[in-house]
Parts: sequence; C-alpha cells; structure tokens
Amino acid sequence: MELKITDNNFEEEVKKSTLPVMVDFYADWCGPCKMMAPLVAQLATQYSGKCKIGKCNTDENPRSAGEFKVMSIPTILFFKEGKVVDSVIGAVSKTVLEEKIKQVLA
Repeated sequence: MELKITDNNFEEEVKKSTLPVMVDFYADWCGPCKMMAPLVAQLATQYSGKCKIGKCNTDENPRSAGEFKVMSIPTILFFKEGKVVDSVIGAVSKTVLEEKIKQVLA
C-alpha cells in the first residue's frame, strides 16, 4: 500500500529516506490522477521494501507541492538520497513508471 505523504512527514518519509522514493502529487477531483491511482497502488505492492511509493494530495499539502513547483497534476517525482532525480507529468503507463523506478534503483 502506498504511503500517505503530507507536509508534516515529507522530510522524514522522502528527504531522509534510505530507499528511493516515488511521490505521486495528485488531487481527489483530478480525472487523470484517478486513472493513475490503481497503477501507483500496484507499484507500491510490487516494489515494497525496494522503493517507497507515496501519494501527496496537493490540496491538503500545499507546502510540499509548492516546494517542488508542482503546477500540473498528476506530477510524479522520483527521489534518491532526498533529491529529485526524475519526474513525470500527466497520466502515463505502468511501463513508463516501472522504467523510471528501475533507473532510480540502479
């Protein structure tokens, strides 16, 4: 199951994580975000223990969204050692996300 990333736990769960992290910035009202939700959940299970996979609601967590200049949703950011190393904007296939995850795991 994917982590719930908030303004309050972002530092601990993402920036200080020893594992790579994929964060899906989304909103409940966003159609493409809803399309991505099942893929994100599948990847969270598939990569459990290898890569943290979380979701950050931009409406509820404006500080985190603002820090990373999230202007469009869904925006998916990939972190390694607390820094953004890759990103995807918009709805994409599971294959695209898997390739990005494999790159941050390498």
